[in-house]
Amino acid sequence: MAVYQAEELNGHKYRSHKFNKAMLNVGSLENHGGHLPFGTDCLVSYMLAKEVADHFDDILLLPPLWYGMSEHYKDFSFTVSLRYETMTELLRDILLSLHREGLHRVFIFNGHDGNSAPIEVAARSVKVAHPEMKIAVQDAWWVTAGQLLPPGTFEVWNGLGHAGEGETSICLELFPHLVDMEHAQGVVPILPPHADLKWKFSELTNTGATGDPTRATQAKGAAMRRVLVDAVVAFIRHLDSIDWRYELPR
Repeated sequence: MAVYQAEELNGHKYRSHKFNKAMLNVGSLENHGGHLPFGTDCLVSYMLAKEVADHFDDILLLPPLWYGMSEHYKDFSFTVSLRYETMTELLRDILLSLHREGLHRVFIFNGHDGNSAPIEVAARSVKVAHPEMKIAVQDAWWVTAGQLLPPGTFEVWNGLGHAGEGETSICLELFPHLVDMEHAQGVVPILPPHADLKWKFSELTNTGATGDPTRATQAKGAAMRRVLVDAVVAFIRHLDSIDWRYELPR
């Protein structure tokens, strides 16, 4: 199927095609160690989002957001960050614009951990104001991949980490020409298993990366790509099958 990218459409094409839902990719522009590009979070999630959209004829794919809430990464250059409040209001305004356009079904494909809280606040705010809005989020593909793949796929920290084994693997699969494995190095921080520390990234690493990117392979990245796209496609198809009406019957 064709992928309908909003920035490439015009008024006639938009009106003549029935779009049932919108997809928004949210990323960041920040340091990813010495081996991955600054735009990794957006590049990965947008490429995955385009593959998902290709399975549907009624998804309007919005232009990606290349900037995110990256305040906790600012000690490493090159990082451009939006403030928490700015990111939240930006997302809220986009969702309200989609509501005004009659696009009440929205899937957000997030590529950056710092965006999770702004997405949550913005989505809940719009949902409360407009209950007819149906908003779904793939919040952390890097965690989801480890949950979907067989145990033992990753060698260190279940593939987790900022520019770690998993993220580097999927970059090797999606855009190997932008990956510089000669400079790949990371640190596996010691974090408590049952609590969430609100760290500043420079407290965890002196390389700009965590996890072990030296264990990354394109084969692991290909497996991640496959299971992630399949899972999101299946999820959206399920929502379509129930008309996105997941509430309890009354």
